[in-house]
Amino acid sequence: MNVNMTPELWLLACSAILGIVQIIISSHSASLQRGYQWAASSRDGSTPPLTGVAGRLERCFRNFLETFPLFAAMVFIAHLTNKHNWMTVWGAHLYFWARLLYIPLYAFGVPLIRSLVWNVATLGIVLIFVSLF
Repeated sequence: MNVNMTPELWLLACSAILGIVQIIISSHSASLQRGYQWAASSRDGSTPPLTGVAGRLERCFRNFLETFPLFAAMVFIAHLTNKHNWMTVWGAHLYFWARLLYIPLYAFGVPLIRSLVWNVATLGIVLIFVSLF
């Protein structure tokens, strides 16, 4: 099956890679705070919440997990229904680049701008959704 790799599908793939990068930086940050012995353990006991950068990176990743399935669904629906226009391309770009920018903003605890950037990523999902109609 020959699949046309549209810009939207490429940005979906890039977003998946961004998720993998977030898993790596979040888990290593947690391991630095809790120790690598904890990371290698079964983690059966309760652990205190992460703080500082490690906590923010974990929350940033959890936030990514909340939005990525919606973005992926919109990109797949647009692709399957052959909706490919400026709104789908812009929507995919807005989502990916805003999510990329969101990571350092969240990690460094930048208020307000971080929330605005989250809204830009969400606008990307909405643009793709609106393009379906």
